[in-house]
Amino acid sequence: MRIDRCLCFQRTFAELKAVAAQTGAGSVEDLQRHVRFGLRCRLCLPYVRRMLQTGQTVFHEIIQEASDS
Repeated sequence: MRIDRCLCFQRTFAELKAVAAQTGAGSVEDLQRHVRFGLRCRLCLPYVRRMLQTGQTVFHEIIQEASDS
């Protein structure tokens, strides 16, 4: 399985990473001030948090909120 985007808004994590780099956003909330994602089903939020921490933009495992702490 390849997980690489917010499905609801079709924003790739690579795109979100670029916006974070351009704006200095360091959290999901900061990033949402610049681009729409994660506002509907919210399943992408643990991946975006991990992306902001590690720079990884493609995932092959399921990440849940509890395991993303």
